[in-house]
Amino acid sequence: MSYLLVDGRVETIPGAVVPHGVPLMGWERKPHGWCRGDACIPAFRAAAAESAEGVDVVKFAELLGRPVVAGEGVVAVGEPVTADLGVAPGFTLDGFTLSSLRGRKVVLVFWASWCGCRYDLPAWLALGEELPVEIVPISLDRSRADAAEWHDGPVDAEGVVAELYNVVNVPTVVWIDEEGRVARPQDTMTATDAFRAMNGLSSEAAVAALRHWALTGESGASGRSLRRATEGERTARLHARIAAWAFREGRPGQARHHLAVAAELAPHDVAIRRGLMPLDGVDPFGDAYFALRGELEDAGIAIYRPLPDWS
Repeated sequence: MSYLLVDGRVETIPGAVVPHGVPLMGWERKPHGWCRGDACIPAFRAAAAESAEGVDVVKFAELLGRPVVAGEGVVAVGEPVTADLGVAPGFTLDGFTLSSLRGRKVVLVFWASWCGCRYDLPAWLALGEELPVEIVPISLDRSRADAAEWHDGPVDAEGVVAELYNVVNVPTVVWIDEEGRVARPQDTMTATDAFRAMNGLSSEAAVAALRHWALTGESGASGRSLRRATEGERTARLHARIAAWAFREGRPGQARHHLAVAAELAPHDVAIRRGLMPLDGVDPFGDAYFALRGELEDAGIAIYRPLPDWS
């Protein structure tokens, strides 16, 4: 038996090759090809993933245009590459569906319990009460229990939404307009100055920019779209997904191997490297985090990435 990490779920599969007749990732084999709803992969194309033994899971994911990483007894499948980075990728997470807010301005606030930005949540929510915007906090905690101590909103425990929006650290915000387009791509913003001595960010300037957009529709980031993830970043996130699964399954050796690969592929992705510390029994506020900060600063890699129009 193997495990398939896909679409935020953990599924069991017979192995890296699935026998014929078994549905895969929501797709079913029909005489003319593999189909999911109205979408179909013609039989002649699907043949590249098929053999007498069955369907190769990795090759099938590649046919779908989805990044994929295989580990020992596990396969992680990522999201398809977004074609139009000006459109906010849709998602459903813990009962929240982004499209349900179409017609409203939306601010996705990516946060985590392992970040001081957890203390900003009440201020962000207060701004949602004050301004004509919907504030949607999304936790990047790998443990739902850790997030629940601070907020009961959606938890991106498998990193799917972080993958869609290429979020490499928290706090990160993304503004989305009434038509579902990106008004402000990934930006490091705070709602209070609790940690200004560490991050150098002015919450006053950030809130002023948000208030201006909420009331006038002018985001100050026109012409900007979401920052596209590199192939290395996409692959790193899948290794991180396997690492999180392995930690939860009591396989620390396998988990640390994949975490090390992820760190090598995307050393700047603090959401991976710090975010997995709690699952490994490491204090994300302790020496390991400050060693990570020092490593990145010595390499000239920005920890926080505010956009220049307000910061």
